[in-house]
Amino acid sequence: MRLILLGPPGAGKGTQAQHLVAKYGLVQLSTGDMLRAAVKAGTAIGRQAQDIMARGALVPDDVVVGIVEQRIAEPDARKGFILDGFPRTVPQAEALDRMLRKHGLALEAVIELKVDEAALLRRIENRIAEMTARGEALRPDDNPEVLHRRLGAYREQTAPLIAYYRAHGILLSVDGMAPIAEVARQIEGALGDAANTPEARPATKPNPAAKPAIGKKSKARTKRASDKPRRTAGKRRAAKARSKVKSRAGTEGKSQPKGRKAKARPKTKPKTQARKRPR
Repeated sequence: MRLILLGPPGAGKGTQAQHLVAKYGLVQLSTGDMLRAAVKAGTAIGRQAQDIMARGALVPDDVVVGIVEQRIAEPDARKGFILDGFPRTVPQAEALDRMLRKHGLALEAVIELKVDEAALLRRIENRIAEMTARGEALRPDDNPEVLHRRLGAYREQTAPLIAYYRAHGILLSVDGMAPIAEVARQIEGALGDAANTPEARPATKPNPAAKPAIGKKSKARTKRASDKPRRTAGKRRAAKARSKVKSRAGTEGKSQPKGRKAKARPKTKPKTQARKRPR
């Protein structure tokens, strides 16, 4: 299972990623962690990234994709992975797609955590107030102004990915404002529904023991075809009988020549002896 979690800062992507890692045995891949690991390992891409970061420049997309490519080839990523912090832009998403296709892979789902930005700001403010009341140290990102700038960057650069992955038919949206357990339940349900779509289900092999749907119809056609010879035989018998009748009739007619019918003798009155008149 290869996934991406999308959502603005503070949407809870990290929390849900940890749940998916524990639930499905996936590997969470952070581009920042991968960059630092590549630099530390001294790989060719790591040295290239180190030189770029030393100049204070942004690491190009092809370098980041190369690091992702090396990481997903490792044994622990064979069951699947969740990309964290990448891609951030549509060009990065396109580069990621090209790399995955090269290896015969593809993303199975992109999960969008839909949240209300105003609610996120209120959440940060409440958390700051609670931590301050408890005397706890604030984190660098526990700052409404910092969050506001990060939200602006997200809308400008990363939000277009929602339309990009929706067009690819792999975007799954859940309510990120729900309680953590409910969000996790929604994600599991969305992944289950996606796995049961006709496009995702493997084609079933035909059962040789199953009768074809047209069996009865074919049988009926065969039966009608077998009736035809019987009907033909019946006609032949009837024709033969008619022939015999004609033959007998013809034999009887031969006793008298055709056209010479016996003339009936006219009935004559019996002759009577004539009486002589007396003279």
